[in-house]
Amino acid sequence: MSSTAVIDWAKGAAHAFAGIKQRGISMLPFRHAGITRFQETGLPTTKDEDWRFTSLKPFIELPFEIMIESGSQTIDQSAIGDIAFSQHDTDRLVFVDGNISSELSQISEQSEGVIVSNLASASPAIENKIGNLSSEDQNPFIALNDAFFTDGAWIHIPANSTLSKPVHIVFLYTAIKAGQASHIRNLIIAETNAKGTIIESHITLGQAAASTNVVTETQLGDGSNIEHIKLQDQSSLAIHFASLHSKLGGNSCYAFHSFALGAQLSRNNLRMDLTKPGIECTLNGLYMTRSRQLADHHMIVNHAAPHCDSHEYFNGILDDQSRGVFHGRILVDSEAQKTDAKQTNKNLILSDNATVNSKPQLEIYADDVKCTHGATIGELDNEAIFYLRARGLDAQTARRMLMHGFTGEIVERIQQNDIRDELNELVWSRLENEHHLN
Repeated sequence: MSSTAVIDWAKGAAHAFAGIKQRGISMLPFRHAGITRFQETGLPTTKDEDWRFTSLKPFIELPFEIMIESGSQTIDQSAIGDIAFSQHDTDRLVFVDGNISSELSQISEQSEGVIVSNLASASPAIENKIGNLSSEDQNPFIALNDAFFTDGAWIHIPANSTLSKPVHIVFLYTAIKAGQASHIRNLIIAETNAKGTIIESHITLGQAAASTNVVTETQLGDGSNIEHIKLQDQSSLAIHFASLHSKLGGNSCYAFHSFALGAQLSRNNLRMDLTKPGIECTLNGLYMTRSRQLADHHMIVNHAAPHCDSHEYFNGILDDQSRGVFHGRILVDSEAQKTDAKQTNKNLILSDNATVNSKPQLEIYADDVKCTHGATIGELDNEAIFYLRARGLDAQTARRMLMHGFTGEIVERIQQNDIRDELNELVWSRLENEHHLN
């Protein structure tokens, strides 16, 4: 940071702490520990291996203004009706600039013991649960989130219970002024044999260069089954940082689907800890970039127990001068025999100026495993286009069919039929209107 940025940052931090003291989640020792960690590490640069291909210049050049309260923009139900998945039968939690909006949220009666709420309303009862999975991470944006998070979703599914309907967590950002920074915390706990579907949407209403920093912790008990779908569809000037830390119990099943369609800079850090036998974990993602967008995905899947399966599938479509970064690491401990782990990253380049940096990795200390990884970067297959044209299709239609099949590989893994169908339509509409398909 420049000296001016440091001064602005210090002023913003002091103001934020003063505001946080008045809110429902104080946790001042936890917050001070976060700010101390951040001061020790600072922001990463491209000299750091994990950030080698991702410059934070667009973020560093912004002023620092923590959003303690929601922006002054008035938001009514019509804004909700226009966003994806709003027409489905879901429970809805709506946050505006990181703060709960009771007027826009809509929660039905749940089974006994099921909680679908916000963190601030549950404090201080859940304060000892926040940070249990993520605070040891050296990511400086987690440290910033520890210090400045305002609110977020709190979902608790007791043992042998099921969410009565999917929960849609909607994060709206007013983005009225450049530098507005929303820090959000989500805590999801599914106990033994719990089940449910959670949808997470990030939408920007304004066009200013605002930033988002989201930390989500998910803890699954033995035999639980959770599907988690995230759509990031923010404006072309937005900056989006997100970290997901998950600890999975024995014979549990966790499927996380990520769709990164917006933001000038987005960075997703995923950390899965498979701590007991019989776990099935799927990380499934699609990123589509254009103009000068950058989409960065970093993930670690830690196999610490035997007889666990993990599958990571990430596809990217890159146009114009946009860039994609994929860094996936599968770590298999010596105790994790009978591991079955697969990791693939496929990229389609639609422009001569688009670039991808892909680095899938395997780190294996067990000797009885099935582990594969791979990455592909290239243009549409000319032989496949020729094959389709030989059967009567014109070149444009042939290209569209191949593109649809490429995105469909990711979308079709979503288990919720109505959500899968709407995402398929949304992705295809973006391809038709914003990318070079001819």
